[in-house]
Amino acid sequence: MQGLINEVPRHVLRVQMRLFACRERVRVATDDEALHDLRIALRQLRSLLRPLSSVAVCEDLQQRAAELGRLTGPLRDLEVLLGYLQQQGLDSATQSRQPLLQQGYLQLLDSAPLADLLSALDDWPQQWRQAANGGQLRGLPKLIRQRLRKDRKRLAEALLDPAHDRHRLRLLVKRLRYAAEAYPQLADLSGRMRMQLKQAQSALGDWHDHWQWLLRAEAETDLQPCVPAWRTAMQDAEQQADLALLALTAGFARASG
Repeated sequence: MQGLINEVPRHVLRVQMRLFACRERVRVATDDEALHDLRIALRQLRSLLRPLSSVAVCEDLQQRAAELGRLTGPLRDLEVLLGYLQQQGLDSATQSRQPLLQQGYLQLLDSAPLADLLSALDDWPQQWRQAANGGQLRGLPKLIRQRLRKDRKRLAEALLDPAHDRHRLRLLVKRLRYAAEAYPQLADLSGRMRMQLKQAQSALGDWHDHWQWLLRAEAETDLQPCVPAWRTAMQDAEQQADLALLALTAGFARASG
């Protein structure tokens, strides 16, 4: 257990360094992947902390990370949309949204959620050590295993629901996959099942992107020329997602059998 107590803050520190670097990349506009990489680092932090959310020292940091995730999500969605529009040669639609994206970057850099999270990360290692010295981290591996088993059970039950919601399944798949990446030794997931989670998430993500774009096109009329292709792509993604979810359901059945 001591190894895990030592490894968690080292992992958090690595994520903190990535967040700092990504913030500066967003600030100087050096590349188009800075926000995406910031969200990956943020996802890694949240995945590390979520199984520990019942530990008091992790609760506040997890909430701050979640708040920044909510703030950056719509901005990343806009980035993805602009990338698609640019690839399709829809220059007018791209250029009209570019100022909104730049404004979003500036608002992110000046935002309280970003500043609060980075400040909290500075203080957190000492808080973690104090929690360890105070005996608050006893039974850490057991706690993480219990949380991962709960996430796995929740996803398995949702997959068997004939009225399942793709939005909820997407979140449950992501949650289990990323938690398993954060704690691979405690996840009890085969390599095959991890691949199935990745495939299901990819297909559901593709479906979700097109679903969002179609909703957006209802209010933004210059996107209407894209609607037929988006509807077709969303239907294809639905089929791929259903196949991936069937494979994942079978994988859970084999594992439990």
